[in-house]
Amino acid sequence: MISRKERTSSEVSDWLEKEGAGAEQVERIVLRLERLELLDDGRFAHLFAEGKREQAGWGAERIEEVLIGRGIEPGLAREAAAGDGLDELERAVGLLGERDHDLEDPAARQRALGLLARRGFSADDAYEAIRLARRRAA
Repeated sequence: MISRKERTSSEVSDWLEKEGAGAEQVERIVLRLERLELLDDGRFAHLFAEGKREQAGWGAERIEEVLIGRGIEPGLAREAAAGDGLDELERAVGLLGERDHDLEDPAARQRALGLLARRGFSADDAYEAIRLARRRAA
């Protein structure tokens, strides 16, 4: 299971339980995998966040939510979602630039806002990104 792709401790635990392992056995296996550095929630969270930011254009809120859903501790999920210091607002503006929205049209602004919300950008960042993109286009 872990040789194909990175997994969280929670995912491995769930899989082992479905395969019939008892609670003590699951705990022993997960601890051993962590000691051998074959399982690392921190590594998983940061790789996942980086991939979703760069390849899917996700914002921090969506990344954090998905990581927590996959069993990552909320503090670690928040840290990983915050990223590498690149500005969340600039990523949102960049995403709008890729989509070539006519942001002078109210309906297009609403679609752009929906796009940014679905990608997990905060409402504040989404509105500000639209404002910045309109100014840059003018």
